[in-house]
Amino acid sequence: MAVTEKTDRLSPEILKLAGVIMLGAIMMQLDVTMTNIATNTLLDEFDTTLATIQWISTGALLAMASVIPMAGWALERFGARRLWMVTLAVFLLGSVLCGCAWSVESLIVFRVVQGLGAGMILPLSQSILAIAAGPERMGRVMATIGIPALLGPVLGPVIGGVIVTNLSWRWIFFVNVPVCLLALALSPRFLPTVRAGAARVDLDVVGLVLLSPAFAAMIYGFAEAGRSGSFTHLSVVGPVLVGVALLAGFVVHSLRLGGRALVDVRLFHSRSFAAAAGVITLASGVMFGALGLLPLYLQQVRGEDALHTGLLLIPMGLGMGLSLMIAGRLADRVAPAPMVLAGLGFGAVAALTYTQLTADTSYLVVGLAQVASGAGVGSVLVPVMTAAMRSLTPDAIPRASVAVRIFQQLGGSVGSAVLFVVLQRAIVTGGAPSSGALASAFGETFWWVAGIALLALIPTGFLPRSSRLPEASRQ
Repeated sequence: MAVTEKTDRLSPEILKLAGVIMLGAIMMQLDVTMTNIATNTLLDEFDTTLATIQWISTGALLAMASVIPMAGWALERFGARRLWMVTLAVFLLGSVLCGCAWSVESLIVFRVVQGLGAGMILPLSQSILAIAAGPERMGRVMATIGIPALLGPVLGPVIGGVIVTNLSWRWIFFVNVPVCLLALALSPRFLPTVRAGAARVDLDVVGLVLLSPAFAAMIYGFAEAGRSGSFTHLSVVGPVLVGVALLAGFVVHSLRLGGRALVDVRLFHSRSFAAAAGVITLASGVMFGALGLLPLYLQQVRGEDALHTGLLLIPMGLGMGLSLMIAGRLADRVAPAPMVLAGLGFGAVAALTYTQLTADTSYLVVGLAQVASGAGVGSVLVPVMTAAMRSLTPDAIPRASVAVRIFQQLGGSVGSAVLFVVLQRAIVTGGAPSSGALASAFGETFWWVAGIALLALIPTGFLPRSSRLPEASRQ
């Protein structure tokens, strides 16, 4: 196939394939953040409590967590084109149903349907493009995949704010319809039909029964920690312990089953992959934590509305976009370790700037810190994802993509939970909730962001210091 030609540049076929895949991936990422922006509107619309409204996001998140572990097997079993189109169709159906919801209960149920489709989109995107491009162009492909994942959380609040302000909240979901229909129309022409594996494989049912509930239980527990403001509450400890126990059982099962497991834990024998997984987990915690804290600072301390908050987050998107363009080109030529160190440096500088936030910090300073933060995220995730995939054979990529996505999701969930718990405690101990005291609480919390960025230096030390391709990935 033309998409697998080993040239130094991305072929037109790969660029077209990437364009089709990004249509689905960007809508999934935007949908998550646009829904968060509509929280207050939905509270008024359905005259319900915040605890109930939060299940609109939690239900979708748990549905995504339950299907992510199946993505690698399903790609090998059914092929790229068929699985991608089914996934998009489920997401489209869920979007239409959400837009037609008549009660908060129906919206929660329909968000679960949407989440079942959305869960496979990112790991599928990563697998399909990585296999098509080959190891020599992995950096540029990882940068392409990173565009929806990184820019979605920044652009989502802007688009969501415009829609909520000028249209009905229902258009947050209906806006997905034309984009998904276009992606479905283009998929038969541009997506490959071949399977990633050499032959059809049986579903690892035991692994699925262990891994999907483990992932969902831990995600739920960390989400509860962020809401309750404590890691010791039974609603947090119980699910997390259940998740850890199930995960331990899956590790034993996977070692026993080997390459036929839902996720082959022997992938971690590769030092590059194991180190990349560690960096991805910590970097996701920094990214999603900062993306959660900044909008709250702008709204609670500075009094900005949803639309202006989204607009004030644009500098982070600019920093991410710039870093994606540069990192994508360099990742195929430069060793991952120095690039990741530079990215962590950008992130640490941004976090240290955020620690000095006050009730009247110049928006120019906040914007410049966001540019540095965005540049840091792109400079870290592109080379580490490239390092993770380049160290593997093509047959290992689908299930490795699932593992990477799991670490991204867990890192983001843990990071967000930790930072929200720290923020709530800082607010409580800060005395009266004046704008100055609130700003001080946010500044205190960002010290933790800087600490997580520094902690990521440990796995970074085990990343490859050479850009030379491993022998296994040349096959």
